[in-house]
Amino acid sequence: MIRASMTPALLAAGLTLGIAALAAPAAAQQAAPAPAPAAQAAIADAQGKPLGTVTFTKFPHGILVHGQLEGLPPGWHGIHIHENGACTPNFAAAGGHFGAKGSKHGLDADPMHYGELPNIWVDQTGKAGFEAMTHMVSLGDGNDGLFKQGGTAIVVHAQPDDYLSQPAGNSGDRIACGVIGKS
Repeated sequence: MIRASMTPALLAAGLTLGIAALAAPAAAQQAAPAPAPAAQAAIADAQGKPLGTVTFTKFPHGILVHGQLEGLPPGWHGIHIHENGACTPNFAAAGGHFGAKGSKHGLDADPMHYGELPNIWVDQTGKAGFEAMTHMVSLGDGNDGLFKQGGTAIVVHAQPDDYLSQPAGNSGDRIACGVIGKS
């Protein structure tokens, strides 16, 4: 508590100590290294051309999905985790969106698919860098796990997801795919 009887020097010292005390925990938190990605997918187009990587990293409050892609058509694109760990012989092998039996597509669906992710933006040069948090999947082998029996894949679609239409948000053809594996 600052009192009116404190001198300007004491006030300044108290403020400096207070800032130093607040900064010390923040500096300690920043010094801690970020967890290493626990899963990743090498994304390729239909001709097998590599387009980049999407990683999955566990944090205390969810899974961080991080992507660096290039060679995609400019504009908005839907991106989803799909139910099968396969992209070949064609992207249909990835199956539908990853979710519990009876789940539906859409941000207002109850229950909604586990594989729902926000649209990504690809710039005029064909590059997209993106991050999103999801609380819908785990890095395990349970029902919501990316490493469940049969695996999972991540698919980029030709159009943006409208977050409503069944079964896939009206996001169009599958233009890129990668099987999600342990890092």
